[in-house]
Amino acid sequence: MFYEPRARDRSLLPHDPFKAIVAPRPIGWISTLDAAGTPNLAPYSFFNAVADDPPIVMFSSAGMKDSASHALARGEFVWNLATYDLREAMNRSSAALERGHSEFAFAELEPAASRLVAPPRVAASPVALECVVTQTIELTDAAQRPIDRHLVCGQVVGVHLDERFILADGRVDTAGMHPIARGGYLDEYSVVDAVFHLARPGRSEPPQAP
Repeated sequence: MFYEPRARDRSLLPHDPFKAIVAPRPIGWISTLDAAGTPNLAPYSFFNAVADDPPIVMFSSAGMKDSASHALARGEFVWNLATYDLREAMNRSSAALERGHSEFAFAELEPAASRLVAPPRVAASPVALECVVTQTIELTDAAQRPIDRHLVCGQVVGVHLDERFILADGRVDTAGMHPIARGGYLDEYSVVDAVFHLARPGRSEPPQAP
């Protein structure tokens, strides 16, 4: 089948399948500080790494929500790895609280001090990336009209990594941390509990002309 996003057959696809197609997606579990110094924590459905030298991550906010506005105001944020063990707390941190109330407390999560940025990290998370905002982009549609989606990019300046997940060969045991990811719909998630390896092909010679 083929369809245009705004003209899909809603009798066949009552729920927009876009997020189910682009899945799984890493969860942007972002911690920030507001102007009064109160910690904020929220999971974002659109998050990923976009560069490795220097390491840069991004999250996209639908509207200028607290995490985006705090990150821009202070120029800093922390990404925390959401794991299967932390799934309930991560979900609770998505609650819409009044400004000035901390999701850390609401989700019963202990904050831990960061080293190079002011926002705290989730103490129980096996990985946290301290980030300095590099740029923000207000997304537009194909007609260049603003769509009130704000892309926040941050350079990773510090990494917290639980040494229990460093393997003997120096690799990180991603599957052992059981990271969770967003699925297609509001209540759908997946977990990484296994990895497999593929040898990268070497340089091949172009076929010879007959």
